[in-house]
Amino acid sequence: MKTIAIHNQALPEFDRRLIASLPASGPRYTSYPTADRFDSSCGEAEYLSALAGRQNKAADPALSLYIHIPFCNTICYYCGCNKIITKDTSRADAYIGYLEREMALLSPHLKGSRKLAQLHFGGGTPTFLSDGQIERVFSMIRKYFTLMPAGEYSIEIDPRKVSRDTVRHLGRLGFNRMSVGIQDFDPKVQQAVNRVQTEAETREVIEAAREAGFKSVSVDLIYGLPYQSPDSIKSTLETVLSLDPDRLALYHYAHLPHIFKPQRRIDTASVPSSEEKLDILQYAVQTLTSRGYEFIGMDHFAKPSDELTIALHEGRLQRNFQGYSTHADCDLVAIGVSSIGKIGNMYAQNEKDIEAYYAALDAGRLPVMRGYRLNQDDILRRRIIQDLMCRFSLEFSDYEGQFGIRFGEYFQQELQDLEQMAQLGLLDFDAHSLTVSPKGRFLIRNIAMIFDYHLRHRETKVKYSQTV
Repeated sequence: MKTIAIHNQALPEFDRRLIASLPASGPRYTSYPTADRFDSSCGEAEYLSALAGRQNKAADPALSLYIHIPFCNTICYYCGCNKIITKDTSRADAYIGYLEREMALLSPHLKGSRKLAQLHFGGGTPTFLSDGQIERVFSMIRKYFTLMPAGEYSIEIDPRKVSRDTVRHLGRLGFNRMSVGIQDFDPKVQQAVNRVQTEAETREVIEAAREAGFKSVSVDLIYGLPYQSPDSIKSTLETVLSLDPDRLALYHYAHLPHIFKPQRRIDTASVPSSEEKLDILQYAVQTLTSRGYEFIGMDHFAKPSDELTIALHEGRLQRNFQGYSTHADCDLVAIGVSSIGKIGNMYAQNEKDIEAYYAALDAGRLPVMRGYRLNQDDILRRRIIQDLMCRFSLEFSDYEGQFGIRFGEYFQQELQDLEQMAQLGLLDFDAHSLTVSPKGRFLIRNIAMIFDYHLRHRETKVKYSQTV
C-alpha cells in the first residue's frame, strides 16, 4: 500500500455551513464494528477459539495489553466512564487479586513469549492505587508477559493524587509514557465539574516525568464544559502550552444528563451553545497548530518530532481502543472489569459490573460478557475506515487485490454518497482513489460513516458523540 504523507499545509479547515449540514453525531471508530454492535451470544467460547487461532500461527507477534482500574476518589460531573467512586483504597487489593486470576486463566491460551509492544493503564483513575499496589500489578504483568525494550508503557495520571515520588516510582517500574488529565484550568469551570486542580500540581507531575526519563507526556483537555468560553479557553491553552506536552487531546463534552447521572449536577444553562463550542474549538486548533503542534486527526495533536506525527507522515498510524497508536495492528489483550480486547478478527468485552466480573473468575471462567466476530465484509470495511481515519486516502486497488472485489461495484451506494461529499468539498475521488481534503480532515468521522454497514442497515439505541 502507498504511504501518504500528511503535511502542515493540509490543516483542517472550519466550515460552519458544512458542519451544520452533516450528521452531528457518529462513532469514534476505535473499533469497527463499534462496541454497541457486540452481542452476548459471542462470549468466552468464541474468545478462546480466537486465542487458539492465534496459537496456530507460525509467527510470535507482539501484543498490546490494557489494564482497567475502575476506582476514583471523587466524581467528575462530566464523566461518562465506567467507574467506582470510593476513598477506600483497600478495595483495590481484592480487585488486583482478581486481575491476577484473569491473567492466570488467560496465560495458557497465549502463544510463545507473550511479548508486549504496548501497555496501557486506564480507568477510572489508575493512580487511585498506592505505589505498592501499582508495583504489585506491574510484577504480575512481568510474570505473565515479556516487556519489549522499545515498548510503549503508559499510564493515565490524575495530578491531584500523584506526588513527585510516585512519578519516579512509575519510571523505575518501567512506565515511559504518561497521559495527564487537565480538562480546564479555569477555576469556575473546575468547580462546576467538581475537579479542582492547580497549575502548580500539574506542572510538578510533568516536570517529575521529564526528570524520570518518560519519553512522552500527553495532556487531555475537554471543550464544551460549563462556563467555558472562547476567552476562558485562551488562558487555559497558554498555561497548557507552557507545560510543553508532547501530545495533546481536545475532547468534546457531550452533555447527556438523561444517560449519565453525575451530569445532572451541572446546570444545563451554563453549558456553551453549539456556536460557542465551535468558537472554542476553532481557536484551540488554530492556536495549537500555529504554535508548532501538528493535527494528527479528529481531536489529537502532537509535536513534529513525536512518534505519532512521524507515523502519520510515514503512513503507519493506527487506531485502537486507546485512540491513535504508532503500532501496527497488534492483538489487544484487555484485563479488568468492562475492558475490551481484540484477538485476530474478534472483539471481546469483559463484564461491566464488578460483582459479575468477580463471579465469573470465581467460577474459573474468563469474564467475557459479549463480543463480536468479524465476517469478511466487516474486515474489509474495518480496513477502509482505518485508512480513512489514519491516512486520509484510499487506493481502491489495494482492497481489490486483497479482498477479490471490484471496488466500484462492491461499494456502489457508498460511492454515490461520496459524490455528495465531493460536491461539498470534503474529498476528491476518481475511479482509482480517494483523497480527503483539508475540509474533510476535520470531518473525517462523517466520511468514514459512509462505509459503516451497520450504521446504514441496523438501528442502534446508542447515542454517539458529536463528530465536531
